[in-house]
Amino acid sequence: MVAVIDHGAGNLVSISQGLERAGARVAVATAPADLSGAAAVVLPGVGAPGAAMSRLTDEGLVEPLRSWKGPLLGICIGLQLFFDVSEEDGQACLGLDRGRVRKLEDAPLLPHIGWNDLTFPGNGRGRDPLFDGIPPGATFYFVHSYAPVPEDPAITIAYAEYPHPFTAAVRSGGRIGVQFHPERSGDQGLRVLANFVSEVEEWSRAAVGSGGAG
Repeated sequence: MVAVIDHGAGNLVSISQGLERAGARVAVATAPADLSGAAAVVLPGVGAPGAAMSRLTDEGLVEPLRSWKGPLLGICIGLQLFFDVSEEDGQACLGLDRGRVRKLEDAPLLPHIGWNDLTFPGNGRGRDPLFDGIPPGATFYFVHSYAPVPEDPAITIAYAEYPHPFTAAVRSGGRIGVQFHPERSGDQGLRVLANFVSEVEEWSRAAVGSGGAG
């Protein structure tokens, strides 16, 4: 089961439907107990980090998210919450990854709304499995004014441009974040979600084989 966090600012219906189309069984989580039995967690979001963190605090989900060891997918604001602080409102975030969330520099118009293709870092590791099967030039849907700036650039697995390159996706072990909205990105977005679901299934099989838990 994939638990989708409801912090009051997420596209719960569309992301849940996208995950279900990708083959996942989905449940909405609003309390720590809702994570029991989950193989993975999805942290979606639109809006501002301050409101999202306030809701997560009220729901008692901040520490469970910080201690979560299984696969975790952050989408848009969900990705931004991975980092130490957002400059949007000075909000301290989850601190799962070192870095800050900053306003897009020299942007002709904010928020940035539209479709962008991705570039992948030439770091010798090859394209991340999250993007398996994504053809060259494929575009994804973005709606944002801010983007993360990781302290460790090695966790960036994809960039987009508006007008300068910015981090569009990160990975740190089983923790993955995307600045775009896969649930609104058509067939290519569905492929990204399917790749995540496949990774969750592989992780679950490995956990069962080793006698581990989520």
